[in-house]
Amino acid sequence: MMEFTHLDENNRPKMVDVTAKEPTLREAVASGRVLMRPDTVRAIESGGVSKGNVYATAKIAGIMAAKKTSDIIPMCHPLELTGIDIDFSSNIEKGEITINASAKTFHRTGVEMEAMTAVSVAALTIYDMCKSADRAIVLSDIKLLKKSGGKSGTFVREE
Repeated sequence: MMEFTHLDENNRPKMVDVTAKEPTLREAVASGRVLMRPDTVRAIESGGVSKGNVYATAKIAGIMAAKKTSDIIPMCHPLELTGIDIDFSSNIEKGEITINASAKTFHRTGVEMEAMTAVSVAALTIYDMCKSADRAIVLSDIKLLKKSGGKSGTFVREE
């Protein structure tokens, strides 16, 4: 049977106690895709979105969200992030923007949720800024690509 660390012996939610863990360098990388019409990607790339610079706004929103992850995910520990970066790559012909976020800390627990929150909110921000022109935008494939640090070691997604 699988063990879920956020449940106590009575299957009630609990926050994991990390007091005894040693702080280590923790890093995580997550990604996601935003699917839309090719002309919407073209407008983003050319700066033709009336609400402003989509990538700059989405990057700031993702960074802010990563810093607030423990405020919105109930069992996440508040972390002092030592680094967070978000980048975007587009494929106009496919109507696709890929978002990658990396997060770092020196702490007792990992930053996977912070990296995935950054991707999620950056994607939501792209939707918000472009929805008036393209209501059919889809947020897709938000996932952890890699994490390192701590007792469980390194994870790298194989695709």
